[in-house]
Amino acid sequence: MGTRVGDLLNGDLGATVNNLFNLPETMEKLMFPSRGHENHDNKGVSSIPVDILETPKDYTFFMDVPGLSKSEIQVTIEDENTLVIRSNGKRKRQDGEDEGCKYLRLERRVPQKLLRKFRLPENANVSVITAKCENGVLTVVVEKNPPPPISKTVEVAIA
Repeated sequence: MGTRVGDLLNGDLGATVNNLFNLPETMEKLMFPSRGHENHDNKGVSSIPVDILETPKDYTFFMDVPGLSKSEIQVTIEDENTLVIRSNGKRKRQDGEDEGCKYLRLERRVPQKLLRKFRLPENANVSVITAKCENGVLTVVVEKNPPPPISKTVEVAIA
């Protein structure tokens, strides 16, 4: 479904932006099917839920990443407007096998590989992106470009 210019002018800009964010999610489901249909190429890839907040100045992505440190997460821009968030999904366990020590129980799940892609809207400024990982939550902020100046119509009197 294409978006008509008239729809944008009639207030459907929010729906259009929402469609831009959801399109990669649909493509991701095709590229990375559910666990029941895993193949060896995408085994263990997780699609962690993301909250996306739009403010007048930026787009903010919130993602829970328990057990992962900031050094294990990569945030990149690909193809000029695609935000890519990935990790290798490995957790380092305490080495308890020395001197007769061994684990009696291993219940904490090892984080799965993470790969999420989001096509950013045209007004996203991909040169100004910040990311932080605190308390198991990854927050990525993509600033918006300022809106283009509105041209004024000046009526000139004809002499």
